Amino acid sequence: MANSAFLELSQVSKSYDGIARAVDGISLDVERGEFVAFLGPSGSGKTSTLSMIAGFENPTEGTIRLASRNLVELKPWQRNVGMVFQNYALFPHMTVSGNVAFPLRMRGIRKVEHERRVGQVLDLVGLSAWAKRYPRELSGGQQQRVALARGLVFRPDLLLLDEPLGALDKNLREQMQIEIKRIHREIGITMIYVTHDQDEAMTMSDRVAVFSGGRIDQIGPPLEVYRRPRTHFVAQFVGDSNLFEVAEIDHRARLVSVPSLGPVSVAEFNQSPAGDRRWLLIRPEDIRLQGAEAAPPLANRFTIQVQDVIHYGSDCLVIGKPSDESTFLRVRVPRREAEAIAPGTQLEVGWETAAGFVV
Repeated sequence: MANSAFLELSQVSKSYDGIARAVDGISLDVERGEFVAFLGPSGSGKTSTLSMIAGFENPTEGTIRLASRNLVELKPWQRNVGMVFQNYALFPHMTVSGNVAFPLRMRGIRKVEHERRVGQVLDLVGLSAWAKRYPRELSGGQQQRVALARGLVFRPDLLLLDEPLGALDKNLREQMQIEIKRIHREIGITMIYVTHDQDEAMTMSDRVAVFSGGRIDQIGPPLEVYRRPRTHFVAQFVGDSNLFEVAEIDHRARLVSVPSLGPVSVAEFNQSPAGDRRWLLIRPEDIRLQGAEAAPPLANRFTIQVQDVIHYGSDCLVIGKPSDESTFLRVRVPRREAEAIAPGTQLEVGWETAAGFVV
């Protein structure tokens, strides 16, 4: 493991009952100033891992180091780690300033320093005008900004965020995503962000760690995780996908045989031990309608019968069946191209060789 890593998790495991492992041998390096998202379904181990970094839980096995300090030996308040929760956890009897100043009081920082630091961090989150208000007088987005300010005011080495936007509506959530990313960019703090929302993980983070069954299936830049997933789970969980089991692979000809489609040309193959089941991944936005204006013809072409059309406003998702009745193709189509498409329509669709990836 690289010695330069700011946060290091080495073979960290957690069992709550001594039998099953909620976290199973995770190793992870995070550089200073990185924004890393922990993405995964409920029960995948991401929040348990965050809790061990924060000190709310102790690892059953493994070590956690931050700036070369062994965190496992330290109490939560000794770690200089900030925490932002989904439920805000604000004190209702304290003003915004009082809530934000609370961590300073608990750390014995001189009172004359409180006002200056609180003022700075409230400016950062855009809440200076609300300093004297109480939580009940604030919107959900403003309350989350207070919680964020409280997590930053004592200048932590690391900020942990546990699904902090889960209680907000879509518009507020998108606004807060922009704000958190702006704050990260301005102050350069290291952040670990737990979420089950793929859009949050993909748009906000420098790297995404995809959790499954207590392990990290893949970690990498968002686009790499999306375009080159290492496992079937990552390909299925991250983004919308078409996944077809592969029967045969001809590496030399860069062809795969898919029972429901026939021979398909592909650009890349994931490295996988011999004998593993392999899957062809095609993202719906990479499939196009084969129109008369398309020249040259698309490399992989198929006829589908449309089963359903789902309208999203700017585009549509067309779901259709090729010859195999058990197989569906999901195709992203611009709204203007989907206006004449209805269930029962026969469509010629296809994709370029570069769009195919074998997991």
